[in-house]
Amino acid sequence: MKPMKPMEPMKPMEPMKPMKPMSGSEAWWPKDLGEPSINGAQNGLRYAFFAEAHRLLIEENGQVTTYDSGDHRISGVSQQDGSARSLTFASQDGSVEIGSLKKLG
Repeated sequence: MKPMKPMEPMKPMEPMKPMKPMSGSEAWWPKDLGEPSINGAQNGLRYAFFAEAHRLLIEENGQVTTYDSGDHRISGVSQQDGSARSLTFASQDGSVEIGSLKKLG
């Protein structure tokens, strides 16, 4: 029988490398608007609302459209699919149809 070698000491642990920031969705809106009050995505469409700037941005199929939200403070979105697809946003005054907002570009 061969004699057993003594156990070697363990190597010290290496320091942890700093964590990389989580890769989330990149901001798709212009940086000059700052951070949106609310943003989200639903059925291939993304939206971001900027309360201070009174702007609602909608991105669909890579195309961003900007709307003047006026006095509305957008808090959510609702989509109706079908032959006449509609897009409605919730505000402090109730439902707001996208067609009722002024399109800026």
